[in-house]
Amino acid sequence: MRQDIDGFLNYLRVEKGFSSNTTSAYANDLNQLATFAEDSAGGKGINNPTWNSFDRTVMLGYLLNLKERGYATTTVARKVAAAKSFFGFLVSDGKIKTDPTEDISSPKVGKDLPETLSVDQVRALIEQPANINTPEAKRDRAMLELLYASGMRVSELVGLNVDDIDTKNGFVRPFGKGNKERMVPVYAQAAQSAEVYANEVRPQFVRSKTEKAFFVNQRGERLTRQGLWQILKGYAKNIGLEKRVKPHTLRHSFATHMLSGGADLRSVQELLGHANISTTQIYTHLTSEHIHKAYDKAHPRAKMSGAS
Repeated sequence: MRQDIDGFLNYLRVEKGFSSNTTSAYANDLNQLATFAEDSAGGKGINNPTWNSFDRTVMLGYLLNLKERGYATTTVARKVAAAKSFFGFLVSDGKIKTDPTEDISSPKVGKDLPETLSVDQVRALIEQPANINTPEAKRDRAMLELLYASGMRVSELVGLNVDDIDTKNGFVRPFGKGNKERMVPVYAQAAQSAEVYANEVRPQFVRSKTEKAFFVNQRGERLTRQGLWQILKGYAKNIGLEKRVKPHTLRHSFATHMLSGGADLRSVQELLGHANISTTQIYTHLTSEHIHKAYDKAHPRAKMSGAS
């Protein structure tokens, strides 16, 4: 992989007449890309990877990794441009058949990418309620687990009814924009936390047998979006993340970590419930079994045995 980079850099110097400073900038960006590609391949048990094994999913994981590490949008845009030039060179030189960056756009300068948390930060946030042995804390743990497990919107979470959660098989059924329903798998710990809440806490809060809402407040009424947001902010403040956590932060983190973990973009689109035609051109319907396999393979907490 590094030899191909050297060949490209030589092309820039000799044939394109680029300055040493510009060539050095390309070298830094592309060697960083190569390191990510090697680490990604190593995590899958692939030794001595080539650029032929570098696909769109790995490229997206690289971009999300840059965002997670705090790179400015302008820097990410420059690195995308370097990658596009490099892969275009490899295609024209016959080293690879397809360009993994062909339909990937550079981030728009001046428009921030979605705020995300690292896996460790998410874990710390989710484990906050575990330190408080109250009915409310058990409810909050279930809510945070389900938000990160499913990538649901906050409005979708508070809109869940009792019949929309299958803790035995590990699925939730949120209703998204346009009241469109979807089935989303959740990892075992999230299903377990939801079951504990359903069996031990919800019966204490609910006062009417006709109440359908799964998550309720102490008055036994459906928890509001604003109420959940206040709860989330409180836990975020406890670990110094108050300014970074917004209502959609766990949803963005879910998508980031799934893609970084190797999930294909179309599976993530279905899990998130993205139905806008401009963002679903490569969308294809996937079976629940296919989605569950992609989810179990990619979600960080699904990989954790006995997560607490």
